[in-house]
Amino acid sequence: MGSTNWGELFPGRWSFVIFITYMALFVNQGIIVTWSQTKGHYEYNTVIVVLATEILKLIVSAILYCYKNKPVELAHEIIHHKNVLLLYMIPSILYCLYNNLAFVNLAEFDPTTYYILLQFRVVVTGIIFQLVFKKYLSMKQWISLFILTIGCMVKHIHISQNSENFETNFHININIIFIVIQVICSCLAGVYNEYLLKGKGANINIFLQNIFMYFDSIICNIIAFVILINVPNSFAIQFNNNNHHSIFTQPKIILIMINNAAVGIITSFFLKNLNSILKTFASALELVFTAILCWIIFHIPIYSNTIISIAMVSYAVVLYSQNPVINIKPEKDIEEEENLV
Repeated sequence: MGSTNWGELFPGRWSFVIFITYMALFVNQGIIVTWSQTKGHYEYNTVIVVLATEILKLIVSAILYCYKNKPVELAHEIIHHKNVLLLYMIPSILYCLYNNLAFVNLAEFDPTTYYILLQFRVVVTGIIFQLVFKKYLSMKQWISLFILTIGCMVKHIHISQNSENFETNFHININIIFIVIQVICSCLAGVYNEYLLKGKGANINIFLQNIFMYFDSIICNIIAFVILINVPNSFAIQFNNNNHHSIFTQPKIILIMINNAAVGIITSFFLKNLNSILKTFASALELVFTAILCWIIFHIPIYSNTIISIAMVSYAVVLYSQNPVINIKPEKDIEEEENLV
């Protein structure tokens, strides 16, 4: 096995910092959301929290853009790139579903199990990555993806002390379907968003692209809120309650919004400087730290299969790093794409 080329895996000066920050924020999110629950339920309207978070992201992105640019330039750029604004509606719809379902699924599963179930997006992301960017993965990379997937499945199996008992630690229910929807949304949105960041939006200020994303996301979440308040309570699944007026006075909810806003900002830097395949492996490493922190904070036990899973996932990351995918388009290709628009 060849040596790891860290210069290619983390091409920019800040790439590794972005990678670590991205993982830390995502681990925090699962733990804080679980911490905010009361006996597996939310004493606040989760859709409003997601909507408020998107508004916060939009404000932060606008401030960061105007830090080096005049506000009038912002209005001019929005009009000039209105077609890109419309293109961002697609990932915005997907992220709207993903973010709202995250609250639903974290009420059903502990953070470790939740992140493990999300790891089944690995193969889906790899396939979409090839179709969109025409960057075919090597056999070594496919092997690493396979090992990572098996490692996640091993963590998902619970082996009791009685060797005759062999069972999985979940049962098929509506939340498994929600997890599948989340996986699909995550894969499609992540790769499509990367395509916009490095394709049609390659020459657009990254904060302006964030503004496009969050503006569209606000519209999507407003629509989601209107729809969900009009559905029967049996189908609302924790979206509806009467305590939404006090969410901005609860420290836990404020922490969720701030952390989630930071996740959104750092994700755009991640996709701009790295790629969605490495993003998938970052998510895999998150379950390692999540398991440890959940054991410390929530006293969720770590079984032998968890240790085996961590070992397999870690090996898969090292194997993948032998031949990372660099997905930065040459300026000539970008210019040719723009001429076609």
